[in-house]
This record gives sequence, C-alpha cells and structure tokens, in this order.
Amino acid sequence: MGQLHPPRATRAILDKLDAQHPGADTELHYTTAFELLVATILSAQSTDQRVNLVTPALFAKYPDAQALAAAPPSDVERLIVQTGFFRQKTKAIIGMSRALLDQHGGDVPANMDALVQLPGVGRKTANVVLGHALGVPGLPVDRHVLRVSNRIGIAEGDDPEAVETRLCGALPPERWTRASDVLILHGRRICRPRPLCDQCAVTAECVYFRTVIAPEAARALNAPLKRARAAKKAAASAPTTKPPPARSRQR
Repeated sequence: MGQLHPPRATRAILDKLDAQHPGADTELHYTTAFELLVATILSAQSTDQRVNLVTPALFAKYPDAQALAAAPPSDVERLIVQTGFFRQKTKAIIGMSRALLDQHGGDVPANMDALVQLPGVGRKTANVVLGHALGVPGLPVDRHVLRVSNRIGIAEGDDPEAVETRLCGALPPERWTRASDVLILHGRRICRPRPLCDQCAVTAECVYFRTVIAPEAARALNAPLKRARAAKKAAASAPTTKPPPARSRQR
C-alpha cells in the first residue's frame, strides 16, 4: 500500500467520518451487558438486523446467565434459528452463561482477559461489550473496519489485532469505541466491497481512491477517445483502391 497516514492525519480522517455518520453506535439492541454479549455472539455470520429479530423472545425467556445456563438447547435453537449456525451458537451462549455463573457469579467481567476465556467470545466480541456496555475503552475490528481502514490508509493488513493496535495507537482511549462504530457504518453504507466513492467524505485522503478508483475512472473516460483515434488511424493507413474504368457500350 505504501506509507500509512500518521496519527494526526488519522484523527482528522476519523473526524470527517464521524461528521458523516453522526450518532454512530452499535446496531444491536440490548439493555444489559449480558444481553449485548449474547447478541454479539449471535451476530457472527449474520446481520444485526436479523439478530434483533430473535433476541426479544430469547431475552424474555432467558434474561440472564442463570436462566440461559439452564435452558434446554432445543428450545434455544428454536429461538435463534434465524441467525444461522444455530446449533453452534446455542452451544456457545449456553456454555458462556455457565462459565459466567461458575467463574464470575453470573456477572459479565469488565476485563478483556476474562472475557476471551468465555466460550464463543473472541477479542472483537469482548471489545464490543467492553466499549458499549461496560465503559471500558475497546476498539472492535470486524470485516468492515479491516476493509475501510486498509483502503483509506490508516491501517494495513488483515490481522484484526494488528489493525486494532495501529488504530488505538493513533487515538486517545475515549475515541476507540466510537472510531470502530464509525468505520463499521462507513463500511456498511459507503465503503462497500463496491464502494460509493462519490458519497465519501474522505476521498481526498483515501489511498484506494487515489490508486485504484481514480485511475480506473480516467481509463474509462479516455476509452472512447482512444477507440476513435485508433479507428481514424486505421482508416488513414488503409490502402485506397481506384474504381475500375467504365466500359463503353458497343453498338
């Protein structure tokens, strides 16, 4: 990719994206840290919207770790089937609930090391819960954060922890969670796999726009002119043929 934007430029870029996406926040619905933890586990290989469809009934029946730890797996599977991979997710959220009871008295720990020891909880999920529900700075890195940060040039690589470290190093802790929310929304709304660059607030700073999108647009713009020039050149170099002389009619 080349040289990355320095921390000061990274902060300025995120300021622009923050203004483009005011009120950016997780789109998962929750009222407690436990609910957010469960919802985030369910969101793997699914969408927040689909998770939000199933969690009201799930949480009405199993509102806390004690209730979910004792839930029949078949009933949980029935409630979360729409999120996909429902058998694995059922095993994860029941196992996570039992671990919370055994190790933390049913409470969600406000600690990264403790969270990632729970079944079904990785670093991204832990950061979501820490930053949004427990008031502990965390910067979740998902596929949107990876794509957007690499394209703009504020981070590099496909290792989520390395990208997290790079972004956290450029920002004060109080901005970590908000930065992730902004990058996620930008990836969902604007910087999609096929990006909507004409709607982006940071095209001037974006490495991907400068090195990929702009040159492609220039080539597409010049293509008709090049074809016209080639056709004109071909016509000019083509050999000319004289028409045969007209025959006079014999009487």
